[in-house]
Amino acid sequence: MARIILKNISKAYKDGVKAVKNIDLTINDNEFLVLVGPSGCGKSTTLRMIAGLEDISEGSIQIDDRVINDVPAKDRDIAMVFQNYALYPHMTVLENMSFGLRLRKYPLEEIRKRVHEAAEILNIKHLLERRPGQLSGGERQRVAVGRAIVRKPKVFLFDEPLSNLDAKMRVQMRTEIHKLRLRLQTTFVYVTHDQTEAMTLGDRIAVMKDGIVQQCADPMTIYDHPVNKFVAGFIGFPPINLMTGRLLRRSGKIFFDEGRFQVKLVDRMYPAVTAYEGKEVILGVRAEDIYDKLLVSESSADSTVTVICEVVEPLGSEVYLYLNTGRHSFIARVAAHNRPEVNREMSLVFDMNKVHFFDPTTEQTII
Repeated sequence: MARIILKNISKAYKDGVKAVKNIDLTINDNEFLVLVGPSGCGKSTTLRMIAGLEDISEGSIQIDDRVINDVPAKDRDIAMVFQNYALYPHMTVLENMSFGLRLRKYPLEEIRKRVHEAAEILNIKHLLERRPGQLSGGERQRVAVGRAIVRKPKVFLFDEPLSNLDAKMRVQMRTEIHKLRLRLQTTFVYVTHDQTEAMTLGDRIAVMKDGIVQQCADPMTIYDHPVNKFVAGFIGFPPINLMTGRLLRRSGKIFFDEGRFQVKLVDRMYPAVTAYEGKEVILGVRAEDIYDKLLVSESSADSTVTVICEVVEPLGSEVYLYLNTGRHSFIARVAAHNRPEVNREMSLVFDMNKVHFFDPTTEQTII
């Protein structure tokens, strides 16, 4: 068992900066939880408090119902993988991986067994006699993970472990970390600013901003039902398109009026938006929920938008269209064969079942 409970934890520095603010979070046994957010949001500080590398200003941290606030880092049964790998350059891979076990006076045979097991899992047995300077970035990352594995800890902590790798290697290492998690069957807490890593790796994602957890849920709930404008804009690529306009009632129907176009809301939204009639709101629509009207078999004028296509960006399997209404710029993601003419008008259809509306003052989701 390795359940982690963060109870109202905060971190304030001497200069008055509060990096983490009253976080309540339960990380279940054998769960892969990802802390994600922009630089400076407090995610790494939260991880370091769990590890015992940062003192807690307020609140408590429990692992398996044991409060560990005052437990030294070395006694928390946690292994951490750092962004910069933190390998000893003068030691071989074998020596780096076994260093922690040797400090704890493990028997040599047990050390050898654990190191070779971890090296086999990570496919680095052929590197055991090399030094870090002789390894690629991906190989060094595997060694850092191997050093954590040999400890057989209750909890693995990863602090942006892939940020120093190139794009191709990041994809490969994401797959390796996912396989590793399935094989080890233990608790992982993973910090990243990359929402793709968060979506592909996490059982749950905790989205942070300004030291506060904005939303914690499984990836598709975060994507499909964001609690506010920040979460909607941070998760997903391209970022969600945001447009300001007013909600107007006409002939018993409610429309979003952007100024250059109007689209009709679906009936199920009416109860949630009635209080905003005549008021300004923010509409959010994702790039994949916008379609070329020519390719939609059934479409209504009430969900059609006429825009200027400014840029066509082919990406092989899909195409990004950079569009402009005259008041707002936005992006549509369409099939590869869709290549409209640049600087010409085109008609698009919004999937109104999938749009979001946000309060412009609180930025909370209306629906």
